[in-house]
Amino acid sequence: MLYTQNPNQRQTYKDPNMVEMVTRYHIHDLSPNQCSSSLVQTIDAPLPLVWSVVRRFDNPQAYKRFVRSCSLLYGDGGIGSLREVQVVSGLPAGTSMERLDALDDESHVMGFSIVGGDHRLSNYRSIMSLHDNGEGGGGKTVVVESYVVDVPPGSTKEDTCLFADTIVKCNHRSLARIAEKMASP
Repeated sequence: MLYTQNPNQRQTYKDPNMVEMVTRYHIHDLSPNQCSSSLVQTIDAPLPLVWSVVRRFDNPQAYKRFVRSCSLLYGDGGIGSLREVQVVSGLPAGTSMERLDALDDESHVMGFSIVGGDHRLSNYRSIMSLHDNGEGGGGKTVVVESYVVDVPPGSTKEDTCLFADTIVKCNHRSLARIAEKMASP
C-alpha cells in the first residue's frame, strides 16, 4: 500500500502496478521554495480512448478548457517538442511555453515542463500517468497527475498549490466529460 505525499488529499493505492507507477513518477523531491501535489480522477471510459486524447501534445485544448489555442513551435509532438499555449482571458496569464519531457505510449505516461510565458507557474513540471481500473470488469481509467512548481515571492505554498490544483482539477473534469461522451454509444 502506498500513500501519496499531498497532506490535503491523501490517496491510497493497493494495486501493485499502480504503486509501482506512482512511486516511479509521482513522488518528488522538493526544494524549500517549491510545492507539489498529486491529483487523481477516475474516468468511465477505456484507457486507450482516454490516452488518445491526453497524448496529443499539439492539441491540449481538446480537454484543457483554459487553453484558447496551441502552436507547435519545435518538433513533431514527440519528446523535446515545444509548444506555445494561448490562455483564455480571465486568468493571470496570456501565454505559456511548454516542452514535452516524457511520452510513453506503452506505459501511458506524459510529462511536460513550463519553460516560459507570462504567468506565475515558474519551473512547473507535470507528469500524468493513466491506469486501467480493473475493478468491476474494467472499462475505466484512473488518471494520476502530479506536479512540482516554485512558490512565487509573496505567495505561500498553500496558495500556490491551491491555484495549480484548481487548474489541474478542472482539466481532469473536462477530460472525464469528453472521454465519457466519446465512450458512450
